[in-house]
Amino acid sequence: MKCMQKVLMKNDRTQCEIKTSQSVVFQSVVVVAMLQRRLDNAAPIVYEKKNARRGSSEQQQQLDFSVHDPIDEMEIFDLIRDIKDPEHPFTLEELNVVSLESIEVEDKGMSQVVVHFTPTLPHCSLAVIIGLCIRAKLTRSLPRRFKIDVRLTPGSHDHAEQMSKQLCDKERVAAALERSEIFQSVIACLYN
Repeated sequence: MKCMQKVLMKNDRTQCEIKTSQSVVFQSVVVVAMLQRRLDNAAPIVYEKKNARRGSSEQQQQLDFSVHDPIDEMEIFDLIRDIKDPEHPFTLEELNVVSLESIEVEDKGMSQVVVHFTPTLPHCSLAVIIGLCIRAKLTRSLPRRFKIDVRLTPGSHDHAEQMSKQLCDKERVAAALERSEIFQSVIACLYN
């Protein structure tokens, strides 16, 4: 944690480089971003929400769970569109962080969901928190047969490739969510 102290003292957006455990780097960068409490993007662009495709309460009461109903991109978008941004009182859809076009679903044979998200800034310090929120929501909502990949859109962030690798590693994600500060941030984004 020496690196985290150095970063807090410098009060800038320096990267924490530790040659030991990658999960320590992953967790330290997220904790540093949360402790700094500065707005990365003080004036984000807010987009208009699209109409949701959700069934009526009558349709939901008539559901037959024994029938295999393939999951499509719109269902995934409906699940993640209302996740709150960790920095602003807007949803990921309103900030255009997630879109229907950035979701891929394969529900025949090997079931897989791939979500690409685009942070509002290329140096967004909370991109990992956003990715963890998307992954947590999908993990809790989808059947176990689905493999879930949450990635940053290539070129959308200064460290998109590194962060995407971390978000696809189940052990690193589990280790990050064990940290109470990170877990509380994820819960706040999902349920507020």
